[in-house]
Amino acid sequence: MAVPGPGNSMTFRVHVPSDFSAASDLAAAVGHAGAALTGLDVVESSNRVLHIDLTCNTIDDAHAALVSEQLEALSGVTVESVTDGTFAMHLGGKIAVAPTVPLDNRDDLARAYTPGVARVCNAIAADPAEARRLTIKGNTVAVVTDGSAVLGLGNIGPAAALPVMEGKAALFKQFGGVDAWPVCLDTQDTEEIIRTVQAIAPTYGGINLEDIAAPRCFEIERRLREDLDIPVFHDDQHGTAVMVLAALTNALRVVDKPLDEARIVVSGVGAAGSAIIRLLLSDGAARIIAFGREGVLRSADEQPDPTRAWLAANTNHDQFAGSLSEALAGADVFIGVSAPDILSEADIASMAPDAVVFALANPDPEVDPAAAARHAAVVATGRSDFPNQINNVLVFPGLFRGLLDAGASEITTPMLVAAARAIAERVSPEELSAAYIVPSVFDPMVAPSVASAVESEALSEGNR
Repeated sequence: MAVPGPGNSMTFRVHVPSDFSAASDLAAAVGHAGAALTGLDVVESSNRVLHIDLTCNTIDDAHAALVSEQLEALSGVTVESVTDGTFAMHLGGKIAVAPTVPLDNRDDLARAYTPGVARVCNAIAADPAEARRLTIKGNTVAVVTDGSAVLGLGNIGPAAALPVMEGKAALFKQFGGVDAWPVCLDTQDTEEIIRTVQAIAPTYGGINLEDIAAPRCFEIERRLREDLDIPVFHDDQHGTAVMVLAALTNALRVVDKPLDEARIVVSGVGAAGSAIIRLLLSDGAARIIAFGREGVLRSADEQPDPTRAWLAANTNHDQFAGSLSEALAGADVFIGVSAPDILSEADIASMAPDAVVFALANPDPEVDPAAAARHAAVVATGRSDFPNQINNVLVFPGLFRGLLDAGASEITTPMLVAAARAIAERVSPEELSAAYIVPSVFDPMVAPSVASAVESEALSEGNR
């Protein structure tokens, strides 16, 4: 299922004889190796020798090595160096701090720092709410992780998680104008994480929890929401849930099925799955069956933690007791946030006519999307190389922009629903199709639309 992509873009600098066919021979070798050529640039030329940079998308390191071997096999060709485009982008980090005021002379320094800054400090001491107006607090979010559940990589620790958190901070700024900062904690103790976030909270206008393993993430989020006077958001839970609700809203419009009548099967009841189920139920879904690693959720009394107990009590009202494959027979919707390749094409074929399949496990979905599309009317994944990518970047920048603009103290379920509706409505009736149920991540109006919807809901709730 893996295909060459820009995440594994490599540039091969090759030394070749100066010949009219050199470029075509190199391109053919790259194609023969199964890579996708994206650039061919002559960087140096002489009467007898050319130095050429070949840039191509590969699948992984082994595939890049195969491309190098294919190039070296050509007569007179030498691969001088290989540059990994992804590593090159990360050199020195992806974010930086820059002042927002001039610091060009003595007067500037006197106002920005001592002695003038003391007057601002005293104003905040007298009224702590002034920190939102007079400091970065009003536009700053902490992206907090313990590195225990990073992407599909698992428990790789805080240092290895930092590139992901940097990227998240960059997306906050690019799409929402929000100044976010990575906070990678060298502990996986629930109480220590809670205490640490409580201690740093005065600097920030919001907390974005990221890549913290379940079930600890539920307790951490719950406690911080209770204790802090700023919004606390776990993107792996609620960002994914908002995106799924937005995408499902439009998918059901395509197949003309109401949410409250749709029979929905969810595979995965960790951070994402539990939040998806809660948000779908809050918006009217009534027929959900949920599956964990041990099988279908039925009895609340049999569940190992309060989150799963709640899910068991609020889903599977008919007490279905079969397998995941059996549950799919006649189902209208499948939502997978679990593991790769757990379903077959035959499983999808057994679903109801005009079925919707969201196979969101990354990088390898629960079922081959191409196979699923032969039977389901709408298919979505978490991947960028198939239509309908469920990508949280459509959620969190605009969501926090709206929360910060409203000066909100917490996040509520109606805000999440408002965000989902704003995203869904960015796809007009004229644009809506089975292959286009969510807007592009580069649609410049998504974040402002989400921000406006969230701010409006927050203000209507008096949430300050």
